[in-house]
This record gives sequence, structure tokens and C-alpha cells, in this order.
Amino acid sequence: MRVPLQLVTAEGFVAGDADLVLGGALLGLGSVPHPEWPVQHVGAALLGVDAPALQETWLIDGAPVTAGRFEGVEWRRCGDVLYGVIELAEDALPAGGDKTALQWVSESAYERIFRLLDTQGLPHLWRVWNYLSDIHGDDGGLERYRRFNMGRGHAFEQAARSVVGRVPAACAIGLAQGPLSVAFLAGAVPAVPIENPRQLSAYLYPSDYGPRSPTFSRAALVYPPGQELLFISGTASIVGHRSLHDGNVLAQSQETFDNIESVLAEANRASRHGRFDLTGLSYRVYIRHAEHFDTVRRVLHQRCGNVAAVCLQADICRVELLVEIEAMGGHAA
Repeated sequence: MRVPLQLVTAEGFVAGDADLVLGGALLGLGSVPHPEWPVQHVGAALLGVDAPALQETWLIDGAPVTAGRFEGVEWRRCGDVLYGVIELAEDALPAGGDKTALQWVSESAYERIFRLLDTQGLPHLWRVWNYLSDIHGDDGGLERYRRFNMGRGHAFEQAARSVVGRVPAACAIGLAQGPLSVAFLAGAVPAVPIENPRQLSAYLYPSDYGPRSPTFSRAALVYPPGQELLFISGTASIVGHRSLHDGNVLAQSQETFDNIESVLAEANRASRHGRFDLTGLSYRVYIRHAEHFDTVRRVLHQRCGNVAAVCLQADICRVELLVEIEAMGGHAA
């Protein structure tokens, strides 16, 4: 029997039973059909697999699935759980504004997401996946990642959402090209944010990292009906607020797993229904340089065993960081 909400991964494109699909992601550079559910396209080279693309699909059992399109957000809902995707190109900047195109589309994407969630009566963002092109490029005198943070943070404030404390788990990753792409899971009950005692909370970063701190928690426990899920945000070799081990991918990989273990310890203190450990999670791994794949994979296997992991060549939010790892796991409630 299928658990209420689960993520499955397959090579290429698998049509599946649309009545059981909430949404998903297509990872890789291969050309695949567009299914009838919301799909986030992550155009990054896959590492360590022969397939040009992998499909990740959220399957759900429960009430009938409903779907729609709202202000450019494609969404599907089953009961009190909703998955959505919005992609906005940076070619629609309103005239007369003082915001760059990226800042405007970042703010607009989140404003539309919040309006959708309010309309659906599911106000709580649980997990968000953000992808933008040229993440380290200059954008009106400011790094593009910092412009994205400005737009995202302002949208949270304008929608009367907290920008500290109760914020979703998230990642923000750089791709070579493409629109701003945001996928998200949301629900009727709030997530339980988890922070890492080894790190300063990202939303409290000093102004060294830009005029607006990132709006995400280190992890989040969420509660679809009958389940407890843990989402660990994109995690890297950062202690306090400083990046460590510049140029050393082996040391950065080990430090990243030290941080993930610290987050797991905090999550287990807050868990209502069981314990999480490194071997019971699935991973999405972002590696800046393809030649570092073998080193990162070796550390992954040393620390976690033979776990499910998808590895992609992509840019991390800081230029000195070589690897970022996100993870998720769950069990019955």
C-alpha cells in the first residue's frame, strides 16, 4: 500500500497514473514530454548516470486530485496538500520601476504563490525549490542571488508572512540558462522550522551577504495527513555564517555532512513520530565542477551508505562553495 505522499524517481519520462500524481521535477538536459501535472524543469547536467534526464514525481493517495492554473502558477491539490510550479522569464519588467528584472520576477513569483495559497485556504509554505540563471552575475551593481533574495524577502513581507523563524525549507541554485523557476509544497498546517546550532540562521545573516538576508529555515518538519516528513534545505560548508575550506571539495563535503548531521539531531528533538538518520534520507546533490563528482560521491557513501541520490552539475549560492546537498525523509505518523 502506498504511503499518503511519496517521491519516486525514474529514468526518462514515465507517464504514470495522473490521478495519483501531485507534481514533480524533470532533472537533466534531455528532451522529454510535458505531462499533465506541474513539472519543474531543472536544466542541469546529471552526474553519475547514463540517462539524459530523471523524473521525480510526488505520488499521493487520498482525496481526489484537483488542478488548475492561477496567475501563471500550475498547481495540483489533494486534500490539504498542494504542489505548484511557476516559471517567469526576465523580460516583463514594468516601466518606471527601480527594481531589476530578476528582483521583480522573484517578488512577483512569490506574490502569486501567496495569493494562490490564500485562495486555496492552504497558507503554509513547507518546501521551496528555486532555480535561476547566472546566479553570480552582476545585476545593477549587485550579485543576482542577492537580487533574488531582495525580491523574495519583500514578497514575504508584503504578504504578511514572517521573514524570520517560521519560514520554509528551501534551496536557491544557479543554472546556466532559463527562467526563474520556483516549485513548492504547501499545506493547511504550518511546518515546524528546524535550525542548526553550528550555523547562524540564514535569515539573520549580516549585511556582508547582501541587503536582504535569505528567507529559509535550515530544515522543516511537515505533516501531511498520516505522515511526518523532514525536508533539509540546501546545505553547504558554512559554520556560523562563514564559508569554510575554500578550494577543498573533500573538506567541504565532510563539513556539509557535519551540518546535515547537526540538523538531524535538532529535527529528532522536535520529531513527533520517530527518528531520522543519514541512511534513511534521499538526497539531491549539486556539484559546481563535474570533476569533483567522484570525491563527493565517495564522501556520500562513506557517511550515508548506499542511499538514493541524484547528482547535478550546478552553481551554489556562494562562489567559493563547491557542493550543496539537500535531503528528505519521512515515516508514518
